[in-house]
Amino acid sequence: MSNPYILILYYSRTQGTQNLALQMARGADRVAGIEAKIRTVPPVSAVSERTAPSVPDDGAIFCTKEDLVNCSGLALGSATRFGNMAAPLKYFLDTTADLWAGHQLVGKPASVFCSTGSLHGGQETTLLTMMVPLLHHGMLIQGLPYSVPELNHTQTGGTPYGVTHVQGQDDPGALSAAETAMAQSAGQQLAETALRLNSSEKN
Repeated sequence: MSNPYILILYYSRTQGTQNLALQMARGADRVAGIEAKIRTVPPVSAVSERTAPSVPDDGAIFCTKEDLVNCSGLALGSATRFGNMAAPLKYFLDTTADLWAGHQLVGKPASVFCSTGSLHGGQETTLLTMMVPLLHHGMLIQGLPYSVPELNHTQTGGTPYGVTHVQGQDDPGALSAAETAMAQSAGQQLAETALRLNSSEKN
């Protein structure tokens, strides 16, 4: 039987959200007995546009419903679009009504993360709205506690609702030291919670 895993599912265009996902995976990898699996979603297109290949040429592979059903915990990340998650991620979640009907995600821990182009670009509203479909699925939402030192003094991203990144001018995707530390802490925290819940189910 394969090890339990944290599914880190994201949508990113300028690498900020992707880099948060990678750092969350590093944090999860600190925890023995559980793995991190990174997945993304394809962009959405109008019917008149060319169909994208089912497997991307580079980067993370596309998420399947099986990835979601079999995960022990979920970290959901998105670029911010007008204070909300990006359409490709919302589209993927909209296809999971069958998982909702089958109670497939009930009781699994989840966290959210995002990236914005400006300091007041809707980070907190994006995170809060990303939580809503997860709550409908019966997932257990986990924030970022103030026991994480960087949350108390960050000058860039970071909220108690989840990890965030604020893009800079020179290298939009580059994370600050505080953002990196918070993402790793969030990944570790989610992995530890998922492992505890997974172990309690077996006892």
